[in-house]
Formats: sequence, C-alpha cells, structure tokens
Amino acid sequence: MNWDSLDIAILGPAFLAGLLVLSTHVPMGREVLRRGIIFIDLAVAQIAGLGLIAAASFGWETHGWEVQIVAVTAALLGALLLNQCEKHWPDIEEALIGVMFVLAATGGILLLANNPQGGEHLKELLVGQILWVTYEQLIPILIVYAVVLALWFGFDVRHRRLGFYSLFAISITASVQLVGVYLVFASLIIPALATRLLDAKLGLLTGYTIGIISYALGLSLSALFDLPSGAIIVWLLALSAVGFGLITKVIRLPITE
Repeated sequence: MNWDSLDIAILGPAFLAGLLVLSTHVPMGREVLRRGIIFIDLAVAQIAGLGLIAAASFGWETHGWEVQIVAVTAALLGALLLNQCEKHWPDIEEALIGVMFVLAATGGILLLANNPQGGEHLKELLVGQILWVTYEQLIPILIVYAVVLALWFGFDVRHRRLGFYSLFAISITASVQLVGVYLVFASLIIPALATRLLDAKLGLLTGYTIGIISYALGLSLSALFDLPSGAIIVWLLALSAVGFGLITKVIRLPITE
C-alpha cells in the first residue's frame, strides 16, 4: 500500500471523469431498464469502439477530431439501426442487439489482427484508462454532456424513440473513450438495477450516490494497491448496489407501482 499514490493531480481528473459519466448514465440506465433493452449500451459502445479502431487504422491521432467524427458517426448509425429494430422487430430486438455487439467486437479484432499493439488497444477499449484522463480532455465532454442532459430533461427527448437512441449513442461514444466498455455498462445498468423500484427523483438521487461512492473508493483503492481502476470500480458498483439492497430491507422507501 502506497499512500503517496493518492495524488489529487491524477485522481482529480479521473474522479471528475467519473462524475461526468454518471451524470448521463444514471438517468439513461433507468430508461434502458424501463425499455427492457439491457445490452444496448454494450452494443453501441462496441460500435463506437469499432469506429475508433477503424479511424486509428488510418493513422489518425487517438483524440483527433477525425477519430471523434468517425466514432460518433459509427455510434449514430448503430443507433439508427437499433431504432429500426425496435420499430419493426420489437420481439427479437434484444437478440439483434446481441448480434450487433458480436459483429462490432469481432470487427475490431479483425482490424487489429496485424497490429503489434492490437492487444493493448483492445484492453484500453474494454477496461479504459481513466487514471490518465486530463482536465483538458474533459472540457469537450462536459459541453457534450451538458447539451445531452438539457435535451434529455429539458425537452423530454428521451420519450421519442429516435431522440433516445441518438442521445444515447453520443453519450456512449464520449464515455467509452474515458472509462472503457465494461465501466460504461456497469455505470448504466448497476445503479439502475439497484434503484429500479424507487420513484423517479429518489431513484436518480440514490443512483448518483451509489455511483459517486463507487468511483471515489474505486479510484482510491486502485491507486493504493496498484490495481486496474476500471475493473475495481465495476466491482464496487456491484457491492454498493448489494449494500443498498440490504438497506432497503430495513428502511421502507417510496417505490413505483
């Protein structure tokens, strides 16, 4: 254990990145759960990742504007396809989402097959590099998320099918570059599962609390014990959700009917 590793210069940007991800993923996770399309985030994240890999194969900088355009375009195209799946084949939508995830994942593997650093790129895509995030990287993410949240809550876009899928794709594209596919999925679904029986306001507040505690503890433990930050935060999200479930057995909270 190394207490000197608790460096605010490193943990500060990483924690802020986690807060930004939670800001959109907690409410979106509740909507995903309500719609019953649990694995949509994995599929869209993997499609965005495929766009990133494809762009990088052209030699473009990882955080360059060309890569961002390709990643967002790929995610939006995937979202449009999912929108059509929900419209025309709602009975098999979850299966189609799974197929899209597998195709995007294996497509990334094929693109990286002859890349000597392919394994490292895949690891970064899945687990993320949250500890290496800088404040400068977070500024455009902050702007994007502010617009997404304004449309989500202010204009109620989430209840329009195409609007939901579009905002979801944009948010996931930004998040997967910060925290990786695994943590994107966990940040969306685990708080939503833990608070699924609560009313809207209390559910959001509790979901944010679970996420904030998990990110704070996860980043601290990752630094102290030199563990992969994304993986440990996923586990702490799960443990926090279980802990909340035990608390609700003792305290009666307002629930949705």
